[in-house]
Amino acid sequence: MKILVTNDDGIGSEGLIRLAECAREFGEVWVIAPESERSAASHCITLRTHIDIYPHDFPVEGVRAFTCSGMPGDCVRVGSLNVMDEKPELVLSGINFGYNVASDIQYSATCGAAFEAEFQGYSAIAVSEGGGGCHEVTDRYLKEVLSEVIDYEKRSRQIINVNFPDCPISDYKGILRDRSVSCGAIFRDIYHATKELDGGGIRYMVEGLRDGVGEAGTDLEAVTSGYISIGYAKNIQ
Repeated sequence: MKILVTNDDGIGSEGLIRLAECAREFGEVWVIAPESERSAASHCITLRTHIDIYPHDFPVEGVRAFTCSGMPGDCVRVGSLNVMDEKPELVLSGINFGYNVASDIQYSATCGAAFEAEFQGYSAIAVSEGGGGCHEVTDRYLKEVLSEVIDYEKRSRQIINVNFPDCPISDYKGILRDRSVSCGAIFRDIYHATKELDGGGIRYMVEGLRDGVGEAGTDLEAVTSGYISIGYAKNIQ
């Protein structure tokens, strides 16, 4: 099959490279990714300015790669409609550095790119892992999980959302499927005033504090308990 791989961490992300390398096992891979990080851009697309696409060297043999000056959603739109020689059958978005579970899904540009792919009529899978830097579970089970979820039923206005725990293999507990999206939040954000500005302004900087373990049966509960979480995520009714 023809596969488009994108992300929100940018063309240089090692997670993107690992996902593209695995995707070669399933078909012809094209990478179209933002030129730099676009995290938390949600389903944002570019409407009032131009979008620049450039060919880009990529460290995975046989993969055609391009950078996009726009958002992850633009990578899917322009990439699939204008850059690729044919439309993709599958779009993979990730591997994101940090979980995309619970309320974070609404901010995630990893998931935003996957939602755009679904809007365009393609099968769409978002792939994320914890931000602790341990890739043991992901690297061991990524191909196995993709082999499974590629055959999942395509549901209107929904994507397949996969999250890998960042624990070592020795703490890994298995795969939990059909996970619902938690109503909680993996981070509680607080804002610190960092500088007084001219004209009475104040500059703030956000800090995310890890919060909660999630309700039973949810994606958040799964990843914080050492499981791979697989489930559908809905964008609109």
